[in-house]
Amino acid sequence: MLNAQLKSIKNSFLNKVLKRKGNDFAERIRNRNNEFWGIPEGKSIKAIPMNAHDPLPKWQDVKYWQRKLSNKYNARLFAQMHGCKVADLYWRGKDLNQVNFDDLPDQYVIRPTIGYGCDMVYLMDNHVNHMDNCTYTSGQIRDNLMDALQQNPNQEFLIEEFLRTEQGEYKIPVDYKIHTFNGEIAFIHLIKRLSPSKGYSTFYDVNWNQLGHLQDCYPAGTYQQAPECLNEMLEQARTLSKAYEIFVRIDFYATDKGAVFGEFTPTPAMGKNYKPEGVKILLNFWDTYCKEMV
Repeated sequence: MLNAQLKSIKNSFLNKVLKRKGNDFAERIRNRNNEFWGIPEGKSIKAIPMNAHDPLPKWQDVKYWQRKLSNKYNARLFAQMHGCKVADLYWRGKDLNQVNFDDLPDQYVIRPTIGYGCDMVYLMDNHVNHMDNCTYTSGQIRDNLMDALQQNPNQEFLIEEFLRTEQGEYKIPVDYKIHTFNGEIAFIHLIKRLSPSKGYSTFYDVNWNQLGHLQDCYPAGTYQQAPECLNEMLEQARTLSKAYEIFVRIDFYATDKGAVFGEFTPTPAMGKNYKPEGVKILLNFWDTYCKEMV
């Protein structure tokens, strides 16, 4: 009981110190969000698809060019440019009448190119969506996606390979959310999902030593074994982070074909729910490796 009270006092003190110094991680992320998306052309930048043959200068031809990588199709291309594995792509576009669901394998994934969280994500396995364990016909999926397009005409959808686990299973994949700073890794946030909004999380350093509970988005879980492809995952994360330059969370999956890139997240949870210990680590890495960067 006494230890819990002392920990609470320590956390409260750390929070006050960080805020008093103006070094709150959430504040930095809010500032970045305003810089990235608070101007009229901000959101239009991530809606423009890039080309696999575009040279690097074309990717970097605008201020805060990293915004282009918030488009999940662009992120795929960028990861491939840097030697990373990505899921096989079956179809991309917005004209959903062109999709012949009969030509797709029994297992496939649908996700939007713009958006966050698990909204409009389908992990289909013989007509059952692993995200909600509900059965969907191709017509129902098409209607749902068309409704989403009504809300955001700039949206596109990707239909991709359903990545199997390292054990060869089709299930909701474990997320390895790697917090990176210009080629350096602060920590790995592992999320074992049970549904789009439920699951458990644990945190590890680059040597897979378990850390404390650094963020409160999911309840604390028990220790998880390191993936077999951990070294490959960390190498790819460092490479992409160095190319991205500024702070970014890079998501990976551990699969039966190795580490596979997922997406870039420049404003994770808008910087919210990080515990004082997590904030301290993040600010230290930011000030050391990304000093004065947005």
